[in-house]
Amino acid sequence: MQLTLVRHGEASPAVNGNDDKRPLTKRGHKQAQHTAEYLKDMIKPDVFVVSPLLRAQETLAHLQHYFNDVPVLVCNKIKPEDDAKSAVEWLSQLPYESIVVVCHMNVVAHISSLLTSESFHPYALAEARIYEQAVIAAGLSTQLKSFIPNT
Repeated sequence: MQLTLVRHGEASPAVNGNDDKRPLTKRGHKQAQHTAEYLKDMIKPDVFVVSPLLRAQETLAHLQHYFNDVPVLVCNKIKPEDDAKSAVEWLSQLPYESIVVVCHMNVVAHISSLLTSESFHPYALAEARIYEQAVIAAGLSTQLKSFIPNT
């Protein structure tokens, strides 16, 4: 099975402390577009899993341009402050062979760390990492590829 983890592109600063509604900047949209262009020929997703926060939703929209028939699940366990163990447990229950997750630092890097049993490696903006594993569980994933947009 394949799991692709994507961090959202560059987002505008929070307004009045509201982190949930931060949109992507112009640069963030370019980053998300470059990542989507890279992934379009690398993956065949069965489902998208996305954070409810705007910047993740807008990053996903660039992927949906190439995969417009793929269903989307909004997950409240992959927001920036969420626990990666809970996220991995939730993801492990999904009945799909190819899952793409679009979410945030720090949770995305902690998910990666749990899956590979490697140390914490932060994600760049709009970075994508593709993993392979028999099942989604701690220590069972191998990173196959990664992509960081250079915008």
